[in-house]
Amino acid sequence: VQMVESGGGLVQAGGSLRLSCTASGSILSINAMGWYRQAPGKQRDLVATITRGGNTNYADSVKGRFTISRDNAKNTVYLQMNSLKFEDTAVYYCNAESLQYDLRKSSDWGQGTQVTVSS
Repeated sequence: VQMVESGGGLVQAGGSLRLSCTASGSILSINAMGWYRQAPGKQRDLVATITRGGNTNYADSVKGRFTISRDNAKNTVYLQMNSLKFEDTAVYYCNAESLQYDLRKSSDWGQGTQVTVSS
């Protein structure tokens, strides 16, 4: 499974960015998809997840500001980030929990996209 991310960049505090991540390969179905982030010198933390049915879960620090969504037909997950803060600066990674055509389960990560918020 290949995961390709896009949409990171530099934005001023209070601004918005939208991240996208598309999965491709021998995918039968994708269950959960999510976004995680890792700031310099820190561990990778959950930002938001979404199930195939649309149930979402958010880190407390982003509730009310970030929105995760997905397009199952395109195997794509999005992260709309509004009211960005300096502390949102990190490398953002997408993840997909999938079932492949040979019925093996797979957990795959994107390459990461940098989000930098200037104060």
